Amino acid sequence: MSGYHHLAPALAACGRDGFTGALRVTGTPGGTVHFRNGLVVAAESSGAPGPEALLLRSGRISGEQWAELVRESGGAHWPAAELVTHGYAGDVQLRVVCVMALHDAVFAICAGSVEDCRRLADTEPVAPLPVGEPAGQVLQDTTRKLAALEALDHAVHPERERLLAAADPDGPFTPLQRDLLGHADGRSTARDLAFRTGRSVYAVTVEVARMLGEGLLERVVAPEPVRIHTPPDGHGVRPRTPPPPGPPPTPHGPDVLPRRQPGASGIAEVLEPEDSGTSWKWFFRLRNGTAR
Repeated sequence: MSGYHHLAPALAACGRDGFTGALRVTGTPGGTVHFRNGLVVAAESSGAPGPEALLLRSGRISGEQWAELVRESGGAHWPAAELVTHGYAGDVQLRVVCVMALHDAVFAICAGSVEDCRRLADTEPVAPLPVGEPAGQVLQDTTRKLAALEALDHAVHPERERLLAAADPDGPFTPLQRDLLGHADGRSTARDLAFRTGRSVYAVTVEVARMLGEGLLERVVAPEPVRIHTPPDGHGVRPRTPPPPGPPPTPHGPDVLPRRQPGASGIAEVLEPEDSGTSWKWFFRLRNGTAR
């Protein structure tokens, strides 16, 4: 996949240089990789669920409980200390979640297209690792995942194919398969299913490929675009015949409407707003579009 060949040299160079800061990756989905003294401490991408999404979707903590911890921490995006204090997770569990999110984000970036990689000044990531990982180790893990995905008979791209559950899939199913079958609505990609189920995009993409081979999922074929045919004359409009010379004729006949005095039709009364004290309220609902 093309993204890897552009990103790998940039990541390796940051590691060799002992770089501290952020490597901003422009592309689809793109993302940001954070370094501290040449070690990778975090990575974020819109193509993969972050540590917060992985933790919340796991069912270990509810959205209300998470909001309360954020308030208690003074607005921290990743209230790690509060999570441990209240017993929602331990230090080791939080580190595992952050490592999973880091590797999954780098995988999503490399699986997509990369246009440019640019170093930025030090920026504070949402959930950095206390001790980072060598860039070479992160690249090795990403290489293994890309190779494993491409070797599958029904390999899919995380952000391209739309997936639909088969009409009558045969069970029994694993918990992951049940989740994917419940969310495969014909409009969702593997990336979308990862966010919805709170699992890593790599794990979901691999399982989707397997389920396609087993007939549990189907690819949705995009409809062909409608072709608009131009009429033979180029515009489909007849040339207009110029009117004869002389003064214009006086309109008459049943097709001509008589002139009326303003207000005579009663439209003014119909458009007059009622003094009912009520008003319309419009609500817009936003839907956000996802463990090993």
